[in-house]
Amino acid sequence: MAIRVNNIVIDINDCDPDNIDAVKIKAAKIMRVDFSEIKSFRIAKESIDARKKNNIKFNYAASIRMDNEEKVVEKANSKDVKLEEVKYDAQFEFGTRKMESRPIIVGMGPAGMFAGLLMAQKGYNPLIIERGEQVENRTKSINKFWTRAVLNTESNVQFGEGGAGTFSDGKLTTRIKDTTRCDFILEEFVKAGAPGEIVYAGKPHIGTDVLKEVVKNIRETIIKLGGEVRFNSKLEDITIKDKKIKSVIVNGEKLACDNLILAIGHSSRDTYEMLYKKGVFMSSKPFAMGVRIEHPQSMINENQYGKYANHPMLKGADYKLTYTSEKSGRAVYSFCMCPGGEVVGAASEQGRIAINGMSEYKRDKNNANSAIVVSVGPKDFASDSPLAGIEFQRHYESLAYQIGGSNYNAPVQLVGDFLSGTVSSELGSIKPSYTPGYKFADLTKCLPSYITDAIKEALPKFDHKINGYAREDAVMTGIETRTSAPLRIDRNENFQSISLEGLFPAGEGAGYAGGIISAAVDGLKIAENIMKNWKPAK
Repeated sequence: MAIRVNNIVIDINDCDPDNIDAVKIKAAKIMRVDFSEIKSFRIAKESIDARKKNNIKFNYAASIRMDNEEKVVEKANSKDVKLEEVKYDAQFEFGTRKMESRPIIVGMGPAGMFAGLLMAQKGYNPLIIERGEQVENRTKSINKFWTRAVLNTESNVQFGEGGAGTFSDGKLTTRIKDTTRCDFILEEFVKAGAPGEIVYAGKPHIGTDVLKEVVKNIRETIIKLGGEVRFNSKLEDITIKDKKIKSVIVNGEKLACDNLILAIGHSSRDTYEMLYKKGVFMSSKPFAMGVRIEHPQSMINENQYGKYANHPMLKGADYKLTYTSEKSGRAVYSFCMCPGGEVVGAASEQGRIAINGMSEYKRDKNNANSAIVVSVGPKDFASDSPLAGIEFQRHYESLAYQIGGSNYNAPVQLVGDFLSGTVSSELGSIKPSYTPGYKFADLTKCLPSYITDAIKEALPKFDHKINGYAREDAVMTGIETRTSAPLRIDRNENFQSISLEGLFPAGEGAGYAGGIISAAVDGLKIAENIMKNWKPAK
């Protein structure tokens, strides 16, 4: 057991990343004990309070060990001093049903990876199949697309080891409250080579450059524990008998299967189509679409941190912006903001443009970028088919490809020209970061009018919150379409498909998560549920 002390507030000028004595002294004061009584001290959370730009403070939580911890908590008599929760250890009794074959996991993104890791730790020897390449080769394929516009439709920013999040910012923030599982995931990331600060940072991120090594190390751990990972292995079909899954077809090979964890990510459109034809129940769901906007990172830092913009304790500033259109009632908001990052090509189908944002660990590039997206839903789609959202995405991605020059160059327009309704003819001081290239175009030609109208309405409002946000030379790149899955594979309280026994839709691709951590937590829960009902195959 340990003591958790929250709300340890320290002035930015008193913070020293190499010396935490100021935090320890303040924590001792909150606990009403002498500094010398603390036997061990660990930062549990760190966040920045920049609401007053000329008086920035850091807020810490700490995990502290000392004698007579229960008495110390009682004596402190403070809501900020309490005994810590027990950590997640996944201790439970295994089920009694015998698996005829080992569990199969489709997808090596966060949901599939952590389901596989936990099952391997528990002796279930899972088989993970991934349509894309292992991260080392995947990186080469992606770089080939970014530099030469040669797209590998099976291994790209959407598909491959680590999932879509590997070639993004590697954000580890989440709104879910499952603290013990979230902590377990962060600690496993650290064991695999992620920076130790992610376990306590208020807005933790790993960055693509580090995350690539981390996912490789997790894969190697799964294999050492008895699991198997097959790359370039695509789920092509499933065999069903009496509404139960019996086997799967992978690269033409039939594999017996009792339990299939389906962690396919939000862009496996051909897999969705196959499942729909097989009668797997799914439903259309809302998502969001829009553009990426780029500003100088220095401008964002100055707006968020004022005179402390270049303080050594502060990294590249981020932001979160929201607005509800007065004309349409649609939500307009920033999404996946990447400080010091770049806009990247995220297409997964020939003849279509999709973009995303990416940052490396240091977040030290010149531009800040974020998606500015608008909510869309089933009422906007052409039919009531569960697959209608996919066709909606495809339609506008094809338009973006065409107006970009039909060569994977992305359509670009400066904010000033976008607001005035003219096609840009030259750049200002901000250079687009998207590769392989860009073409000046009218972004209203590759998005629905209700999306571009809502963004036009929102940009001046965002400028009131961040001075210069609607500056004329800010760069807008189209289009962002893969904010979340366009459908949900419906499941019951046991995480199982409501129409097919043995199928466990997982993570973001199933419509039940929205980021690395929430997807990984979903994978853990599904793995636990299977193991509580089934014992390992021998």
